[in-house]
Amino acid sequence: MVTGMAGKQRSSTASIVGMATRLVQINMKALDDAALGGFWAQALGWVVSSEEPGVTNLEPAGFAYPDPAAVCIDLVSSPEPKTVKNRVHVDLAANSAAHQAELVARLLDLGATPADVGQGDVPWTVLADPEGNEFCVLDSLYEETGPIASVVVDCADPQAMACFWGQATDWAVHWATEHSAVLRSAQGVGPYLRFLRTPDVKTGWNRVHLDVRPYPGDDREAEAARLRALGATAVDVDVPWTVLADPEGNEFCLLAPA
Repeated sequence: MVTGMAGKQRSSTASIVGMATRLVQINMKALDDAALGGFWAQALGWVVSSEEPGVTNLEPAGFAYPDPAAVCIDLVSSPEPKTVKNRVHVDLAANSAAHQAELVARLLDLGATPADVGQGDVPWTVLADPEGNEFCVLDSLYEETGPIASVVVDCADPQAMACFWGQATDWAVHWATEHSAVLRSAQGVGPYLRFLRTPDVKTGWNRVHLDVRPYPGDDREAEAARLRALGATAVDVDVPWTVLADPEGNEFCLLAPA
């Protein structure tokens, strides 16, 4: 399962209190990373680059990575097809109901398809990208967050997840209830990180996962130890970065400090 766990290599114990990571990107497996990257680049209005064959990187034009103003997207080639609903997805933002309708129409023209995940009658629109990855289109938040309103993680216990991720990163917990929890960067910019309670059980590796980075000057091994003390578990894969799982088993990558 090394394929798909690649992460961008761009540039709690008392002894390490004060260390923290930042959510810098989401990592998405793709049968065709270049084609799917092209879809998402047009969807978001972002630019495309590639650090190596089989990896497509997306970020806003002129972006100085890493910056909390945006959570970037890495698409990594994998031969494994999508078989179940993703536990991690993005919500896209619009600035009005009319803008939402225009955005949905444009996304459908780009190759998205309507998706039914049991959402019922809701004010947002659920779509799937050309490889079937679900995402939502909201009718608000664009001016506040940019094109990605939130990164959403399905979970069994939003409060416990907010507790872990609020300590794992320097993102502030805005609220946490038994049904949902919301975090945002300490600087109050960029997308939200949202945990939603769902009865679905995690099966297999997540096709989409979070990547975090420590700050410059921090020690990745010490940070990994801190995260394990908070409740993360080590995942044994042969890669040059550190792979962990949060308390509900969601894999995430701890990259080099930057």
